[in-house]
Amino acid sequence: MTHSRTSSALTALATAEFLQFSRNKTLVFLATVFPIGLPLVTYFLATRDSAPTTATAATTFEMLALLALLFVQYYSVLSLVTTRRGEGVLKRLRTGAAEDWQILTAPAVPGVPLTLACTLVVAAVVYGAGTPAPVNPIAIALGLFGGIVLFSVLALATSAVTKNAEAAQVTSLPVMVLAMIGMGSIRGVLPDRLAELAQWTPFAAVSDLVALGTSGRIATAGASDPALDFAGTCAELGRPFATLAAWTVVALMVTRRSFRWDDRG
Repeated sequence: MTHSRTSSALTALATAEFLQFSRNKTLVFLATVFPIGLPLVTYFLATRDSAPTTATAATTFEMLALLALLFVQYYSVLSLVTTRRGEGVLKRLRTGAAEDWQILTAPAVPGVPLTLACTLVVAAVVYGAGTPAPVNPIAIALGLFGGIVLFSVLALATSAVTKNAEAAQVTSLPVMVLAMIGMGSIRGVLPDRLAELAQWTPFAAVSDLVALGTSGRIATAGASDPALDFAGTCAELGRPFATLAAWTVVALMVTRRSFRWDDRG
């Protein structure tokens, strides 16, 4: 009975959040046009004069992951939670049957099916165009779902220093810049010491998992580096997955300590 009530409360909250999300035209635009359109434009530009390769797929899916995690997940959760707090909704919800973790989880739910839908659309186009099949789809799934969890928690942590939805445009910048530094193309041109540090940033872990899954190489691997097979990529999942886990734990600790349920609290 307790499990049933828990599921019902979370389902009701998540449904309400999805409806609110769908009514926000800006969020819907960011959550669909960017994660689908920009990666596919990049893909077709890269394959205009050459056959599609796993490296091209890796770059395409890295961009998909970056845009989906930043705009579909991170920024939307930050905006929704901050707005709910300002309207007093979060405080009122705590007086009902829902538990705190359910109230904080619900805003992250709409991004999950949207990210999945964007991934399926991009995958259908990329692999339908003749790109070699991914080496390890499990690695891609780990990167995306691990990233969804992490960037949702980072949004909650950021909301503690975000006064309103307009301020989110400023307070979100450090996380967005940190995420972009983790892109394979950026890490590849950084000095060695900075590149080593960048490998431990949140999105770098997602980038490497996605790259391993699509091409059998980490995102910063050179064209001459041999591609790993399924078993080989599984053996390389440890460091990026541990990085995601570590950042998630830290973000949860910050959220637990600093999250505000009311603007006056």
